Amino acid sequence: MAEDEQSGIEPRSFLTCVTEVARLLGVEDVPMEPKDRHARHLAHAVRKPLLEHTHLPETSFAPLMAAAVYDPDPSFCRWFVEPAVYAFGRRRVMAALVDYLRVGTDAERAGAVRAWYSAHVPLRADRSPAYAPGGVRDPALDESQDIKAAWLEASLRVFAEATDLRMRHRVLLDLPTSRAAYPLYLHELLESTLASAQIHPDPHIRRWATATDHKGV
Repeated sequence: MAEDEQSGIEPRSFLTCVTEVARLLGVEDVPMEPKDRHARHLAHAVRKPLLEHTHLPETSFAPLMAAAVYDPDPSFCRWFVEPAVYAFGRRRVMAALVDYLRVGTDAERAGAVRAWYSAHVPLRADRSPAYAPGGVRDPALDESQDIKAAWLEASLRVFAEATDLRMRHRVLLDLPTSRAAYPLYLHELLESTLASAQIHPDPHIRRWATATDHKGV
């Protein structure tokens, strides 16, 4: 289900992003009716070429990430995230999403949360020719443990700083409820988040706090 109304993302913003991706790929934009399906139609047109390219130019990285973040449908943002992971590496894709979460607008942060799930897509050599020459991929491209920790930290800080309830709800409920999932350096921040969540008026946030508190260290 699309989140246009909940996230504040306007369809024409997504259209602008996907149009840029299409332009870089040389995919012709064919305007269609109804206009509110134009962006999705164009996204469908670039999906196959994105996975078939053996190489994506450096100039395509930012537009791909923007299209993933601005795609209002969490079911389809993978169309942009997956080829970016194959071509540029999981580490770089995740780092870009962390940046969106840290400094983006609320709409961009919501989009980053949606795209974060797709950034964990499993990689297969037969899925994309961009996997690696000869089927051997540099492990450094996909090393992301520290980036995942940065995501946890950014999420906790957004929860503490956000004034919009929907944003606080999004970032917190996407977080693990096991303390063991958080690096030691984040435990103090986690405890302060728990303390705030335990007395929050939103029942879903309180439920997350209760589940996390009961997991123990």
